[in-house]
Amino acid sequence: MYFFYVDESGNRDPQTIGHAADGTIKPKDWLYVLLAVGLFEKRWFRFDREIANLKLELADSLFPTSQTRLTLADCEVKSSTLRHPRERKQRSPNFLSILPPKDLTRISTTFFEQVKRNNMPVFAVVIDKRKLMPHMTGELLHKKAYELLLERIESFMAEFHDKHNGLMVVDDTQTQLNHAVAMKHAFFQRQGNQNMRFRHIVEYPFFTDSRLSNGIQLADLCAYNVYRAFRDQNFAYSFFAEMLPNFYRSEKTSSTKLDGLKVFPDDSELVAFAAKEYQKWVNAGGVKLK
Repeated sequence: MYFFYVDESGNRDPQTIGHAADGTIKPKDWLYVLLAVGLFEKRWFRFDREIANLKLELADSLFPTSQTRLTLADCEVKSSTLRHPRERKQRSPNFLSILPPKDLTRISTTFFEQVKRNNMPVFAVVIDKRKLMPHMTGELLHKKAYELLLERIESFMAEFHDKHNGLMVVDDTQTQLNHAVAMKHAFFQRQGNQNMRFRHIVEYPFFTDSRLSNGIQLADLCAYNVYRAFRDQNFAYSFFAEMLPNFYRSEKTSSTKLDGLKVFPDDSELVAFAAKEYQKWVNAGGVKLK
């Protein structure tokens, strides 16, 4: 059994242009990323305990000054709170906001080390909202990203782990959106889509509070790395470059295509950018980009 932890970066608003209070036009976020990291069931204990033990160690170190006993649910790690002091103060006032910089680095390093240490496959869908059709809504955008993500996971399982199944573990966000995704998921399980049958994806998605899942927290951190690499159009962005070798690559197309990464729609210029950067990485021997 594989667990596939899913989270997003960017927002689901399909509109790329908005209006300020004074009526002036202002640009809005044009990029959305949905990402999954896979974890084989037998590696779960080591993965979870290493992260949980560090969180508890740091929480205990804060007690003499804070006089607050923190639980693991109080120690959630998100990309936005690691990167922005204001976010840390608002969302993690008793944990991340009062940790010294060296411990914030320890946390991020410990999370990212898990990808290589546990041989975790990575899958991502990048949506260029500038190229979407006018009828697109936030729910449709998210469901399309989820469908494209499932396709890559199914292909990976069929090629490398045909005797195993995969369970999707998804951040619990909104009840209506969760229901819509679950119904789409069930449809794919019964009938597949125009590209494939989903023979290795079992059960409905397991929606859980991200505060309780180190896997979803890792997916959140990795999703931002993909978002940042595409927003800046820079595959050499250090955190993205480190995880690039773990993206799913089919043995049939490994030198020509990064199978675990999908840019949508196909007419986005990001398609050519990703292909060019991947080929550059392959030509360099599949090592970290400089």
